[in-house]
Amino acid sequence: MKNIILGAAIAVTTLAACNSGSDKTTDAKQSDMHSDTSMAMHQQTTDTTTSKTAAAAGVFPAREIIAGYLQLKNALAKDNGQDAAAAGNAMVATLAKIDMKTIPEQQMKSYMEVADDLKEHAEHIGANAGKIEHQREHFIMMSKDMTDLVKTFGNGGQTLYKDFCPMANDGKGAIWLSEVEEIKNPYLGSKMPDCGTVKETIK
Repeated sequence: MKNIILGAAIAVTTLAACNSGSDKTTDAKQSDMHSDTSMAMHQQTTDTTTSKTAAAAGVFPAREIIAGYLQLKNALAKDNGQDAAAAGNAMVATLAKIDMKTIPEQQMKSYMEVADDLKEHAEHIGANAGKIEHQREHFIMMSKDMTDLVKTFGNGGQTLYKDFCPMANDGKGAIWLSEVEEIKNPYLGSKMPDCGTVKETIK
């Protein structure tokens, strides 16, 4: 009888221990799941915060500056001083909102070498809607600065073509950047729209 009672007691104790172990295992699993969930939520929060911080800090608007320049180029190619002026003013606005903190230190020197000139040329083009030849004079110098800017900050994710017209700039020749391989001369417009050649493809 004692053996039966003792056996029953051992069985109950063993069963209780098993259940306790099972509970501990379940608790451990739940704890691990909670930990994983917390880590995932923390990571997501960190990623979101980083993304918001990057957005708040801003990114150098190379694509936007290039887009304004190309709009200006196309307006001059069509002999449209009004549209050229609008594009020039848009470039001024884009350049004015650049956060210098977004420019990496190694690129700062290159940017500072062209920043003031770019702004000045854009302002002159914007203020001279009725003087297209004056706009074209500034566009010659702007194109040199834009070429340097693209070398420093990239092409904004699009293929660009560096074109050259030997007849522009009183026969001294001048370059410009284009988004199309076909020549559309911004210096001579409708007089000689296809004067020039592609000198370089920037990918």
